[in-house]
Amino acid sequence: MESLYSLRNITCAYASKTVLSIDRLEIFADRITCLTGVNGSGKSSLLELLGLLHPPAQGALLYRGEPLPRSGKALQQIRREITLAHQTPYLLKGTVADNIRYPLKLRNLTRREQDRLVCWSLQTVGLGGFEQRKSDQLSGGELRRVAIVRALALKPRVLLLDEPMAGLDTAQSDVMESILTRLNSKDLTVILSTHDPALPERLCADIVRLQEGQLAGRQPLPTTTETPLCPDRLKMQEA
Repeated sequence: MESLYSLRNITCAYASKTVLSIDRLEIFADRITCLTGVNGSGKSSLLELLGLLHPPAQGALLYRGEPLPRSGKALQQIRREITLAHQTPYLLKGTVADNIRYPLKLRNLTRREQDRLVCWSLQTVGLGGFEQRKSDQLSGGELRRVAIVRALALKPRVLLLDEPMAGLDTAQSDVMESILTRLNSKDLTVILSTHDPALPERLCADIVRLQEGQLAGRQPLPTTTETPLCPDRLKMQEA
């Protein structure tokens, strides 16, 4: 089982207040990992650390077994593999397609490739045909899904999601959960924060429990090197 992130004696602080203090943590590739804990437990801070938005104050963060470069093209290349979708995503004015194309333009992709990725990513989350829908006409659940689409269009190897279910009604939550189940593959690692204690089991996910910025425990990992498939995924695989 490949280690995606390795944290060693990590400390993170904002305005002299310690928000994370983790002695040792392994997060594995090609799986879903759920970060659980109450508000203020450090879930968002850990996601931002894994998203390389803030360096640790102390300690070592390894990515795929290697220490992270401090700067330069090598660090930029790794950052392109990781995408973070915030709990309250910001969309630009204009259409759904405009929002998805924007980061693709920054990467100098051709218009043909942009169109292909827009179509593919919308189909992935069940929003096919939403290309010309105005961003200010989206429901809360649709807005959250478009934010995920925008992240997926970049073809990341790591997708970080901050409370993707927060504020959604039951129907929207069911749709989001179905999307998360389908996203898990050998080409994409999903790490998300959640308040729902039952969600990790439904997603067959690894669990990292946080309390006041420290590890409060994690679910034991299976001894097999293969990613376990829950019944829904087995049905999809058989289909």
